[in-house]
Amino acid sequence: MTQIEFNYHVKEQYQPLRGFALKLTRDSEDADDLVQETMLKAFMNRDKFTPGTNLKGWLHTILRNLFINNYRRKSKSKIIHDDTENNYFLENVGNSSNNAGAGRMVMQEIERAMNNLSDNFKIPFMMSYEGYKYSEIAENLDVPLGTVKIRIHVARKKLKESLGAYGNEYGYSLN
Repeated sequence: MTQIEFNYHVKEQYQPLRGFALKLTRDSEDADDLVQETMLKAFMNRDKFTPGTNLKGWLHTILRNLFINNYRRKSKSKIIHDDTENNYFLENVGNSSNNAGAGRMVMQEIERAMNNLSDNFKIPFMMSYEGYKYSEIAENLDVPLGTVKIRIHVARKKLKESLGAYGNEYGYSLN
């Protein structure tokens, strides 16, 4: 399937996707945003679509996963939406910090911990973080699937050990 054919077939699915998004979000603007994000992700990941398979199902799966991820992100957010007439946003500042230096220090520690990992652990971990499936990682690195799983597990464990103090200090669970 050429790029033009793919684009045409994806654009044909706009209305069914919008209907599905409306059903999930119950808000027209949020549905439009979700469909736009889905289309963008589909165009960016065209190479992962197998021609001859169910494009509509593939797009609906992308949309559903984006909705779930956005929902989880919002539910973990410290911002509370107040539906009063003035639509104020109240922020729970219990664990927040306005000190940009502290944030930079944390990022430097994360980078240091990542750089301390050997490439055997860092590469599969980063690929997993970027959204690759275990099977894709195994194929890309030409190693068995079990090896990929073990390496990612060990990388997480080492990072938890290196960054454990930040979990308690900032109220995050590194598990």
